[in-house]
Amino acid sequence: MTMRLLPIFAATVGAALTASATDNWPQFRGPNASGISDSAKPPAVFAPGTNQIWKIPVPSGASSPCVWGDLIFLTAFEDGKLETLCYQRKDGKLLWKADAKAEKIEDYNIAEGSPAASTPATDGERVVSYFGSCGLICYDTKGKELWRYSLPTAESPGGFGTGGSPIIEDGLVVVGRDQSTACSLLAVDLKTGKKVWETARPDVGPGFGTPIFWKNDGAKEIVMPGSFKLKGYDLKTGEERWSLAGMPSFTCTTPVVGPDMLYFAGWSPGKEPGTGPSWDGMVKPADKDNDNVVTLEEAKAAHFDAFFKPLDVNGDGKLTPDDLAAMQAQMARGENVLVAIKPGGKGELAESGVAWKQTRGLPYVPSPLLYKDRIYIVKDGGMLSSFDAATGKVYYQQERLDAVGNYYTSPVAADGRIYVASLNGRVTVLEAGGDTPKILHQADFGERISATPALVGDAIYYRTATALYAFGK
Repeated sequence: MTMRLLPIFAATVGAALTASATDNWPQFRGPNASGISDSAKPPAVFAPGTNQIWKIPVPSGASSPCVWGDLIFLTAFEDGKLETLCYQRKDGKLLWKADAKAEKIEDYNIAEGSPAASTPATDGERVVSYFGSCGLICYDTKGKELWRYSLPTAESPGGFGTGGSPIIEDGLVVVGRDQSTACSLLAVDLKTGKKVWETARPDVGPGFGTPIFWKNDGAKEIVMPGSFKLKGYDLKTGEERWSLAGMPSFTCTTPVVGPDMLYFAGWSPGKEPGTGPSWDGMVKPADKDNDNVVTLEEAKAAHFDAFFKPLDVNGDGKLTPDDLAAMQAQMARGENVLVAIKPGGKGELAESGVAWKQTRGLPYVPSPLLYKDRIYIVKDGGMLSSFDAATGKVYYQQERLDAVGNYYTSPVAADGRIYVASLNGRVTVLEAGGDTPKILHQADFGERISATPALVGDAIYYRTATALYAFGK
């Protein structure tokens, strides 16, 4: 190669490396859990059989696709084993799978949860999976185990199962360990798997969100949601820097970061009248002998045995009016809210640290989306709301999408479009902006979708209950 060609070669390689570094989906909900790709151009119209590049069967699990280069990573629960799987992006071919070798599988809700719910995270060289059953495991991109950080089997609220995912930031793997007791935030070294810090969260109830990174007024922080409180921690030391009370009694969502503020939106049943489980409405009909006690067998006959353990507040193996009253009292302590938090706060944040709030149209499981200076949130029932990110001004609120049902996947966006999916498999594509939701396309997958899609290149990747799809132009 001549000296004349060297600068051209270097520039070309540099451009290619820059493109590949940004054209990835490295963790749950993509870059910093934002749900946004600035480079992807996925199709606006797709469905099973339409603009479908490929479809492959995948084992059960609720983790979302994690994409780097030509590799897609998932976790799954198959034949009693917890696994990390790696697929070839161009055709869906399975390249490798690795057994986590968990000695015990955590309790999980067989109807709604999964012991393989956490999405892997990668930096392109290492892939880290987290299982509440056994801890963190790191592989290289060819499936060789590099290290593992073993953890006791998680005990989630009501035995629902783990929900949050690990993130990678500044050479650290950070994961929330919010359990029924002994909640904490843990950071280990990405290269060695050695613990760097672990911070207890004694005044935060258990939640199911994922931590995010926030450069808060110049300080590098990890922000972690939890029941009743949202907290910010020093990335390097794990020291708590600030806390904001007034959060839902159970948090399933993950915050998002903008150039000026941090946003959190969450809702939990029980705060509003008629939204929480009640003895008369849910349990009493199963009490066939009218003794004010419902056994597990009676719950099975009434087809709500999957929720027996969460409702058994005192853990005595039976349901009584006292259990339901205690649960209602706990849920009523929370506050359901969409909140914009100003940077620079320390300690217990007061109202002056909050730029604006909203209390209608709130999401239970889907995280908020910040896209093109707007906040979008999706409420169960298929209702979309949009607010100005700077002021909280309402553009529209609780507008129906003609796609009813519950929503577990979080909205994602690219190329001026927003993608949402209901739990029953109805996908809606919308145009960003406007004073009302403009629906561009809807598709029915005919089966459960609880995993958030990935947006990479010219494609969108959806995981359903039984399959992984790639759609492109």
